[in-house]
Amino acid sequence: DEIAGISTLGLSAGASAPEIIVDEIIDAFRQRFDVTIDLAITATETEDFPVMRVLRDVELTAADMAFVNGAS
Repeated sequence: DEIAGISTLGLSAGASAPEIIVDEIIDAFRQRFDVTIDLAITATETEDFPVMRVLRDVELTAADMAFVNGAS
């Protein structure tokens, strides 16, 4: 393993990174290593990105919401 023996690994994810992907990466590390998470907040997001008008009235199903919330 190229990362075997390291004591600290940084993982950075921006606003466009789906939280479910970040969680899956962390879970993969937990399966192989003893992991401790230290959350470092380096910026506070203040931008608002409104949903496009054409999509505002689209109804979401329970399956859609489960996906959005990270359920498989």
